[in-house]
Amino acid sequence: MGPGKRSLIGAAVTVVCAGTVLGAPGTAFARPGPGPSASATRPASASPAPTPSPSGTALPSPSGTAVPDKDLEAVREKLDGLYHDAAVATDAYNAAEEKAERQSDRLAALSRRIADGQRRLEELQDRAGAAARAQYRGGGLPPEARLVLSDDPQEFLDGAGRVLQGERAVRDLLTEMARTQRQLKDDAADASARWKKLEADRRAKAAAKKRVERRIAAAKKLESSLEKRQRQRLARLEQQAAARAQAAWLATGVLENVKAKASAQGRKAVEFATAQIGKPYVWGAEGPKSYDCSGLTSQAWAAAGRPVPRTSQEQWKRLRHVEVTDMRPGDLIVYYDDASHVALYVGDGMIVHAPRPGRTVTLAGAGTMPILGVVRPDA
Repeated sequence: MGPGKRSLIGAAVTVVCAGTVLGAPGTAFARPGPGPSASATRPASASPAPTPSPSGTALPSPSGTAVPDKDLEAVREKLDGLYHDAAVATDAYNAAEEKAERQSDRLAALSRRIADGQRRLEELQDRAGAAARAQYRGGGLPPEARLVLSDDPQEFLDGAGRVLQGERAVRDLLTEMARTQRQLKDDAADASARWKKLEADRRAKAAAKKRVERRIAAAKKLESSLEKRQRQRLARLEQQAAARAQAAWLATGVLENVKAKASAQGRKAVEFATAQIGKPYVWGAEGPKSYDCSGLTSQAWAAAGRPVPRTSQEQWKRLRHVEVTDMRPGDLIVYYDDASHVALYVGDGMIVHAPRPGRTVTLAGAGTMPILGVVRPDA
């Protein structure tokens, strides 16, 4: 947020704090967030519980104790769970950040309107004061008295017409003053509500950040407990699991009728996304040096001239759904029941995506993760 916006928001807060002058009550408005339902997300705890190994015993806590080779598959599953939970928290962080930015923009615009209203009210008050002083200097005599005292009836009639015009102008002035005061009261109340919402969004963002950091720290601690040869074998296990999932997906024949070609914008999105291959995953990042999953897809479509929502859940919620058998390069494939991951389809059963912390933007099989569905930004 730039210094200009901060000063504008500061002005709005000052008006809100001075609300007793205008008699403007502050009311907070609740707005539903885009997060998934409780049933759609995996439960996550602050301290990951030990994961059962295939033999039925619990995995050692990631505290430096060596992990038996026979438990590496359970380690892989545990890491998948930790990184999935981190992805869910990252989406919550991105959503809170986006909402906080919108609230900041609206509060800045509102503060400008409040400042303009205050200046207008001061101008109207000055004009009303000048009219009152003019009336006082004129003695405030009624028209009948001025007619009796006048030597020239025509001069009186001309003056009476001007008086009537002046009275109408004063009434209009007072009406506009009242309207401006009401608008300032409403704007002050709106600013109060938006400020409270902004603070709530910032708290949600901070809480999501802590959740992300805890999950990633737990995953790294677990990985660091492995010996080098075990990490190498773990990587092979991950590759084998991905290959099995992709083979099973292809075996369904899902791609047999996928013939659609990319649109012009879809090609641009694919070109942008594939140009980012090799750049690191960083949660909350949207380029140009690093990306998270929805940061990559949103920036790819922004580069194609078609802005899309920032988070994978909002992309799933707000973009047009298409059948997997109708997908074309440039479409977004959303993964997991809670829409916690998203990738860009590049064709031939492949995606480009930012997988998770510790990895880089890469090509992968579209069926290596459980597909929730496909959405099309340029429908």
